[in-house]
Amino acid sequence: MNETLQTIRSRRSCRSFSPDRLPSDELLQQIAEAGTWAPTSRGQQNPILLVVTNKDLRDRISRMNAAILGTCSDPFYGAPCMIIVLVKKSENAVYDGSTVMQTLMLAAESLGVNSIWIHRAKEEFESEEGKQLLRDLGLEGDFVGVGHVALGYADQELPLPKPRKSDYIHWVK
Repeated sequence: MNETLQTIRSRRSCRSFSPDRLPSDELLQQIAEAGTWAPTSRGQQNPILLVVTNKDLRDRISRMNAAILGTCSDPFYGAPCMIIVLVKKSENAVYDGSTVMQTLMLAAESLGVNSIWIHRAKEEFESEEGKQLLRDLGLEGDFVGVGHVALGYADQELPLPKPRKSDYIHWVK
C-alpha cells in the first residue's frame, strides 16, 4: 500500500501520553514545517503555528482549556507539548486551520510521534487571558483559535481502528 495511505490508516488519537518523553526539536520542526504546506484558501497562508514546549506555558494553557471544559483534569492527556493552530479571522479561518491540523497529525504519525486534536482553542483565545497571552508572545492581530495538536509518545497501546461503516462512500456516475 502507498506510504501516505498507510499513514492515514494507521494514525490514531492518543489519550494517554508519557509526560516526560518530549519529541526532539528536530521532529517538532519537521511536523510544524509540514503544517505550512497544508492548503489554504486562495493560498493566503493565514494560519500561524504556535509550538509550545515550555512546561509552564503548556500547563497554563491546559488550565485555561480545562476551565472552559469545566474540569480540573488535564485535557491534553499528559502530552508534554502541543502545536496550537491560530488563523487570522476570515470567512475561511476554520477551514484553513482544519487542513493544517490534519496535516500536522499525519506528519506526526509519519515520524512516529503520537497526537490528538484538542478543541476549545477558539474559546481560549477569545478570552482576555488568551488575547493577553498572545500579546505577551508578540503575536498581534485578530486570530481564531482552531485547535491544539497535542504531541508526544503514548504510554499505553493505542486503540484498534473501528471498522468503516458500509455506507460511507456513495458513488454518483
